[in-house]
Amino acid sequence: MPIFASSSFRYNAFMNKNKVRFGLIIAVIIAVVALSLIAYVFWAPNIFTKTKDNEYFLLIPDDTTYDELVAELTDNTRVKRINTFKQVSRALKFKTVKSGRYRIVNGMNNLTLVKMLRNGKQTPVQLKFNNIRTKEQLAARLSKQLMPDSLQILNLLNDSAFLSQYGVTQETAVSLFLPNTYEMFWNVKAEKIFDRMYKEYNKFWTEERKQKAAAIPLTQVEVSTLASIVDAETNSKAEKPIVAGLYINRLKRNIPLQADPTVIFAIGDFSIKRVLNVHTRFNSPYNTYRNVGLPPGPIRIPTLAGLDAVLNYDKNDYIFMCAKETLNGEHNFAATWSEHQKNASKYQKALNERGIR
Repeated sequence: MPIFASSSFRYNAFMNKNKVRFGLIIAVIIAVVALSLIAYVFWAPNIFTKTKDNEYFLLIPDDTTYDELVAELTDNTRVKRINTFKQVSRALKFKTVKSGRYRIVNGMNNLTLVKMLRNGKQTPVQLKFNNIRTKEQLAARLSKQLMPDSLQILNLLNDSAFLSQYGVTQETAVSLFLPNTYEMFWNVKAEKIFDRMYKEYNKFWTEERKQKAAAIPLTQVEVSTLASIVDAETNSKAEKPIVAGLYINRLKRNIPLQADPTVIFAIGDFSIKRVLNVHTRFNSPYNTYRNVGLPPGPIRIPTLAGLDAVLNYDKNDYIFMCAKETLNGEHNFAATWSEHQKNASKYQKALNERGIR
């Protein structure tokens, strides 16, 4: 072979090898760039909340569309690069939005966020309610923490046909709601709230508690009604069984309860500080000055302590009670009228001195 031809062959072979190497290098570079872009789109942090706790709870109502979800994420500037969120959504075929409450934290990436929303992995609500006087207040408190609006809940609280399945009426419906902390999904249906509360109500009413109620004797709802009065009369846990015992004495002797909180509830003016004779003449089945026995239902949602105070009431001889002249929330108790008059005089004097009318 001529020397020139041999050199040309080696040159061509060298160039071909270099082309292959160059092509491989380019391919690797392209692959690395592509993988880097994919990693950036899928796994790079894309959530930046503005809250002090570095988290944000995204609330998605029923029938929310994907476009509405994107607008929510964009408007609240939680997702920094919304286009990459859309790309991951398309890749994971995320189109149908599931309602719920979703916890979004700083540094969350698109893949985690899309999978959470697509799979409906909600963070439950720690539902709490206490110190509730009326059904309207209860409905408002629940709707503030859950998706159903207050009107939906209130309508159910006043729906006799619906409530009958739980063995309660419009007047006694609130007895189902025991103040506590309940884990519940934000998008729960209004009807399901009642199912859950009924379940918890039945848990509370153990056979032992039922037997104690029957021994008084009171029904479960009557225990709730009396407990609501006891709770309204005193915040002192130590006093609750004493107050319960006093009212049970009155019930057994057919003496009107004459409980001031029932009058205030009947009138509906919770700003009243001092119940006067004009108030006690108010015509209402809840006015225990005018009516013997318990009112038609609870005058507030009773506490667990109030319920157990009734079931474990203090067996005393008291018939009368009066707020102490110290006005510290405690009471003086009496078994006779004359003793009660002395206590009442001290209390009235204290009120007058402080200008409480």
